[in-house]
Amino acid sequence: MRLKPRLLIDIRKEGTDVYSFHKERVNLNQRIPQKTSRIARPLLLLLIISIGAISLDVSVFAPSGGGVRALTVDQETQQLKEQLKEYEQQIEELQKTVTIYQQKGSTLQAEVDRLKSKISSINGQISKITKTLNTLSGQIQTTASKISDTQGKIERSRDALAGIIRRVSKDDEKGLVEILFENQSLSDFFVNVNDLVLLQENLKETLDDLDVLKDDLITQKELLALERSDVEVLRLYQVRQKEEVEGTKAEQDHLLAVTKGQEASYQTLLAQTEATASQIRARIFRLLGGGQMTFEEAYKFAKFAEQRTGVRAALILAVLDRESALGRNVGQCTYHTAMAPGPPNSTRDDVTPFLAITKKLGLDPEATLVSCPIVADGAYGGAMGPAQFIPTTWVTYESRIEAVTGSRPASPWRNLDAFVASGLYLKDSGGATNELAAAARYYCGGNWQRSVCMNVYGAAVINRAAQIQKDIDVLER
Repeated sequence: MRLKPRLLIDIRKEGTDVYSFHKERVNLNQRIPQKTSRIARPLLLLLIISIGAISLDVSVFAPSGGGVRALTVDQETQQLKEQLKEYEQQIEELQKTVTIYQQKGSTLQAEVDRLKSKISSINGQISKITKTLNTLSGQIQTTASKISDTQGKIERSRDALAGIIRRVSKDDEKGLVEILFENQSLSDFFVNVNDLVLLQENLKETLDDLDVLKDDLITQKELLALERSDVEVLRLYQVRQKEEVEGTKAEQDHLLAVTKGQEASYQTLLAQTEATASQIRARIFRLLGGGQMTFEEAYKFAKFAEQRTGVRAALILAVLDRESALGRNVGQCTYHTAMAPGPPNSTRDDVTPFLAITKKLGLDPEATLVSCPIVADGAYGGAMGPAQFIPTTWVTYESRIEAVTGSRPASPWRNLDAFVASGLYLKDSGGATNELAAAARYYCGGNWQRSVCMNVYGAAVINRAAQIQKDIDVLER
């Protein structure tokens, strides 16, 4: 369980251990004689029990712990810490599960993208094949047209050849007298016969060429038809392959959707668990003293200070949590008994600036409480407000605080001013680069390198800052 300072001290005082035990201020062992009748004793006992019950209910609001209620708070705090530990373990497991689903989703998405690319490639191949089929179909149609034209030429040539043959046959049946009668001379007859024979031979040769051409065209058409058939088979194969790939892609899309849905469910569960853990931390935060502000309110002040000073909000919150429980424990003493009065009684005068501060703010210095001194160690108190600044330190930062917050005048008891003051002090102490050293300087001042400053106070602040950062991360989502 986190140590709580037993006394609020001057942040610049050296040589004081806030975690050590101190001598009793009141003699609790002295017995005061009392006279009570036997009849009144039961009533007295009942009264004591009633007062104890009332104090049990209200002691949680007291500045310091102790007694039965303190043990109850400690027990509740311990129980909440155990619950928080369980939730943090659940958060870790949920984060692992979410990571697994994210990896699965990435793998499935990569596979879906690959299948999309493959489908696109197949579509390109099918498009090329379809163009080839269209070209072959056109060539087949052209060849069929050529075959038809050639067939017509063959028919016409055959008709012409048949006419010549009939004419020659008819001339063979004529007698010599008829032949001489139809021709002026016998030589004319033989010229005509020779022309017919020559024409017959030419027609026969043409007919043979046409037959060969027709056969070639028919062969070409058959080859084109065969090629088109092969291409059509390839197209059908590509179509079936595309359908298979699309089916696989549909399955992968479904798995991807399911995986993303499961990831979203775990993400929701993770967010709910983190929110619950944040609520538990806030409850612990209140039990340990942070009762004047909600965590969200304190976060806003710290975030403002972070933006103006460059010091991490979590560190500012952790320091103020250690110093004053974020404004709850700002002191129980008056300046008369707490502050360094100045020479000749002390080397530092905090009373004069304190009176000036309260006067500017319109506060009654007699009623304004500050941190108490540690009489046994000779340490002065007098620290003011949530940031626990002593007056002499506050006046050196006052103008800078006013420049940041716009407060005129700045007040150690105004939350925003206190947070900015803490941020500025930590910044000057190197809080933007070395948080541990800055926290130690905040507590111990110039003698910050002592073990109690670094290893106790400073380490506690850094650990608390790490816890607070988790809550900040939840708020900033």
